[in-house]
Amino acid sequence: MGTGLISIGITGIRAAQLGLLATEHNIVNANTPGYSRQNTVQATNNAITTGSGSIGQGVQVVTIKRQYDAYLNNQVNTAQTQVSNLSALYSQLSQIDLMLADPDAGMSPAMQDFFTGVQQVSSNPSSLPARQSMLTSAQTMVTRFNNLDQRLTEISNQLNGRIVSAVADINAYASEIADLNQRIVLAQSGYSQPPNDLLDQRDQLVNELNKLIKVNTSTNSDGSFNVFIGTGQQLVIGGKTVQMTAEASSLDLTRIAVGLKTAGGTQELPESLIVGGELGGLVSFRSQSLDAAVNELGRVAASLTLTFNAQYGLGMDMSGRIAGETGFVGELFSVPQPRVVPSATNQGVGQLAATFLPPVAPSAPDYAGSFYTNLSNSDYLVTFGAGGSYTVTRQNDGVAVATGTSPAGVQFDGVSLNISVPGAMAGDRFVVKPVAEAAKNISIDTRVVADPRLVNAAAPVRTIPAITNTGVMVMSQGVVGVGYSIPATQTLVATATDLTGLTGTWVARYSDGSVSAASTGDIPLTSGTATLSGITWNNMSFSITGAPNAGDRFVIERNSDGLQDGRNALQFAALQTANTTAGGTATYQSTYSRLVAENGIRTREAKVRLAAQEAVLTQAQNARDSLSGVNLDEEAANLMKFQQAYQAAAKILDVGNKLFETLLSIR
Repeated sequence: MGTGLISIGITGIRAAQLGLLATEHNIVNANTPGYSRQNTVQATNNAITTGSGSIGQGVQVVTIKRQYDAYLNNQVNTAQTQVSNLSALYSQLSQIDLMLADPDAGMSPAMQDFFTGVQQVSSNPSSLPARQSMLTSAQTMVTRFNNLDQRLTEISNQLNGRIVSAVADINAYASEIADLNQRIVLAQSGYSQPPNDLLDQRDQLVNELNKLIKVNTSTNSDGSFNVFIGTGQQLVIGGKTVQMTAEASSLDLTRIAVGLKTAGGTQELPESLIVGGELGGLVSFRSQSLDAAVNELGRVAASLTLTFNAQYGLGMDMSGRIAGETGFVGELFSVPQPRVVPSATNQGVGQLAATFLPPVAPSAPDYAGSFYTNLSNSDYLVTFGAGGSYTVTRQNDGVAVATGTSPAGVQFDGVSLNISVPGAMAGDRFVVKPVAEAAKNISIDTRVVADPRLVNAAAPVRTIPAITNTGVMVMSQGVVGVGYSIPATQTLVATATDLTGLTGTWVARYSDGSVSAASTGDIPLTSGTATLSGITWNNMSFSITGAPNAGDRFVIERNSDGLQDGRNALQFAALQTANTTAGGTATYQSTYSRLVAENGIRTREAKVRLAAQEAVLTQAQNARDSLSGVNLDEEAANLMKFQQAYQAAAKILDVGNKLFETLLSIR
């Protein structure tokens, strides 16, 4: 009886001792990240069957179990990866939002100041200070474009660094998970008991990994984890890892691309597969916001350059020079032509070159209308197939804008692409960047800055009514369109003859009396029942009001007053409010304002979503902690419980020992 009591008491002491150890372990790990509360699972020992019935043999601790629920843990991981994703996205968007919307450092005030200077020149074209003020504000605007692009480039460089750092951390966590997988397998096979602390450590590493990138896991029969990213790309398989890479993209050496290191070499991953976590937020910000900001800013710079120069080149400078003459400067701004970047993995010898198409010009007779471009805010991917076939895909919406077979030339979205050298092989790729570098490289002609008299504020043509005219008709000074032609040596005379009311024949003759071959005798008129509205000739347009009398004469000649004339300045001042971008649907400033607004909306949306997701994460963590977290009050109660159990089991030993001593004392 004594030995039975002692053995049962010992089992009680052992069970209580393990309960105390588990409780103490919980208490000291109450603040350990990822720790799951543990408790002992007890069962009775097998009883001994006797003639008097079954006699119990005490208690045993079957296992030490961690309080863990995979579903709750997955909820935390899912919420965590979203919070990390939105946090990274919001922090990056905020930088651009503050920069673009700055009332002092943004583009809107700079463009407004520039066009204010243009209007001053149109009002007072003979004023050199007004011209210099316009050029100074133009330089300020160009510098603002350059500075904003430089800041975006700095953000891009910082982004590259953060992507490299995130990938390094992902690889480190993946290696630790693989190592823990091996240790867990060994522990379980050696003791047939769950290595709770190792399992907690692995779960915590998966949680940390989800902060960087969204991962999914599966459990193998031996207890090890497999970890996947994207659409099932392997990161950890049991005790082995697949290294992620962060290297310069084959299509853009300034851009860090994320990939996987395989047996066949590094495989770049599409950005659509990099989702969740900090890395997903960074990549999403770059592709959806940063690239869009760079290209939209570049589109404004390129459109302003092309459209302003188109109108600017139709003018006359202060010295009376016009297009084609020595000393005439026909462009105030300049931007580089679209850049074509071949992939580093190309196998062929094909070569591509791209140029900007001229802006769409206003048609006759409304030469006073605006120029506009069809440029988009996107890059383009040119992919080659068999036999030199190619497809041009707009990157921001995935639309194929052109197809064909090289060698060839193709036009799309304000860009002319020339495949000048055939030989591209199937699989070769090129990226066309029409406007990505426009804001960075927009510049102003230094010759004009040095000599404000070169500003082409005047119009190249004018009209003079004969002093002998008896009618009340008034002919405007005229506007010119692209390709205008003024007779170089002779003056055009328009004579109204044989008039009946307001209709009649207007014959274009040179000053020597010969008929203009270009007009075949008659200047085209728009005539109506009430007024003659205008004359268009040699890409020049003149409006008419009032009725002429027969014999009235008007001389159309080259302007000789470039000093006092500000008509062309009026035309390029009007570009400020004209629809000059996006296929003639938006102004310079509305395009930039839309960029600011869209980025602001994305920033606010990210902030709201982040706050909501943080609440979801808190709820998920509370749900997990209610099961797995350590409650110190509960553990204190358990200490007392197991202490009393220990003391009670020890008392059993004491009783058994006394009984045994009593038996030994019998002689």
